[in-house]
Amino acid sequence: MNQQPQEIRLKINDDQLKGSYANAMKVSYNQEAFVLDFAHITPPQGIVTARIITSPKHLKQMIIAFQNSLKLYEEKFGKIDDIAEKNQEIGFQTSN
Repeated sequence: MNQQPQEIRLKINDDQLKGSYANAMKVSYNQEAFVLDFAHITPPQGIVTARIITSPKHLKQMIIAFQNSLKLYEEKFGKIDDIAEKNQEIGFQTSN
């Protein structure tokens, strides 16, 4: 039996619609979940602007979607320079 994909309608409230800026992210995990803390850092302080908790399987699907979108972006607008610095205390980090 061939089922048609179900259309999912997403709602977004006004606070979420405006979005949250992040220039840093910290990833934590355990066996059951990944926790992605997005932050806006303006030294000497920062604030977590969003926290996403997801399963390992969903995180892997998100990474694939990000990679595909980034590839399409770079094909359209040009390659993005790598700016990651080793041993940085602020930015995109992994813990555990």
